Amino acid sequence: MADDTQTEGTPTTPVGYGYCSWHQRFTRGVRLVWVEEAGSGPGGSLFACGPCRQTYSLIPFADQPL
Repeated sequence: MADDTQTEGTPTTPVGYGYCSWHQRFTRGVRLVWVEEAGSGPGGSLFACGPCRQTYSLIPFADQPL
């Protein structure tokens, strides 16, 4: 008889926590979706949570084609 007393481990995939630029709140699961490169300035970046990425059809920066 199998003794199933172990609990499921935590996932090894890191989850980002930060500010979603679309719904303007802090939340879990944000991903970088847009980077502004400025030649002489600091530039900028926008992050979006999962629901906003799905609602607004946003593609994470790391998944965008080159």
